[in-house]
Amino acid sequence: MTGPLRIGFIPLVDAAALIVAVDKGFTAAEGLDVELVREVSWSNVRDKLNIGLFDAAHLLAPVAIASSLGLGHVKVPIAAPFNLGINGNAITVSPTLHAALMEEIDGDRFDPLVTAKALARVVARRRKLGADPLTFGMTFPFSTHNYQLRFWMAAAGVDPDEDVRLVVLPPPYMVDSLANGHVDAFCVGAPWNSIAVDLGIGHILHFVSDILVRAAEKVLAVRQTWADKNPDVVASLVRAAVKAAEFIEHPENRIEAARILAQPERIGVDAEVIQRTLTGRLKISPDGTFRESGRYLLVGREGAGRPDPVQAAWLYAQMVRWGQTALAPDGVKTAMAVFRPDLYDAALGSRAAPSEAPAAFGAFAGPVFDPDNIRGHLEAFEVGRWKA
Repeated sequence: MTGPLRIGFIPLVDAAALIVAVDKGFTAAEGLDVELVREVSWSNVRDKLNIGLFDAAHLLAPVAIASSLGLGHVKVPIAAPFNLGINGNAITVSPTLHAALMEEIDGDRFDPLVTAKALARVVARRRKLGADPLTFGMTFPFSTHNYQLRFWMAAAGVDPDEDVRLVVLPPPYMVDSLANGHVDAFCVGAPWNSIAVDLGIGHILHFVSDILVRAAEKVLAVRQTWADKNPDVVASLVRAAVKAAEFIEHPENRIEAARILAQPERIGVDAEVIQRTLTGRLKISPDGTFRESGRYLLVGREGAGRPDPVQAAWLYAQMVRWGQTALAPDGVKTAMAVFRPDLYDAALGSRAAPSEAPAAFGAFAGPVFDPDNIRGHLEAFEVGRWKA
């Protein structure tokens, strides 16, 4: 190859392995010259990757699948040889909506089924009063944020297409949109939930790991044709990302990692906010209430980096459930082929084999997911069209 590798990213903490790989010299140690390019929107990242302006990208896992299927845009097969993040999203609500939900809570406020039922009561009350539907921000139609919001709402019979409004906003714009009253809530990755709490304009209602124990969030994405032509470069990128993820996950390195990520040209927020994310101990309310979860964001531990095609199948099932595509055997096969544990294993050699099978999704509602029976899985959720 000639010239530096151009890799696009969005200012989110789950880009950490890429950013640290470059800024700590792990990519250089692999013989790679990498230019990281900060972007604002996922459509920009997708389009620049698809047409070759980027060689690789920090990408929403469902966008990689949608691109390979030709959904929502041109069809460009994508390969994902490394998971940049498992989990990492949260649902943040305005103080007004938080107060309304707490008035309706009947049970544990950290139980997503309890809060979904409270949301259903708030929605019904607003409809009776003739109020406008609540507006929820999410980052892209083909995003875990979209599917996680829908999964949560539907568990209590809230129709995300009729009872509320879901709008697309780039991650860095979520906080301003909440502050300006353009949205009542949003689902986004770190650090933007914490920024809203620190500004006193939001409450973190749920870590999305409350909704799914283990969900593939972002991937290192390359075009399949590019991967075929540059297998050694792909392997070097994977090794550098693995080394960076291992560095980040060591507690003694997290202060340094947070400082690297906090740089203005990277994420551009206070390092202390990023450190909260990396430790999984987040302030969830302006009054200073904290909550801790070891599952909030997995960057390298618990086998997080190794792609799991079953995760791709679950994301494909959500595309089917919410009308973005029709269920087809070839569709399932294409979706699962995006996640490439074979490329990960080839890059790492003897280090690659997982010590144990990946943990189950652990969804708070519905049956255990079976990638060999997506139709049956979806039928189990159907009451009418949406209700679980």
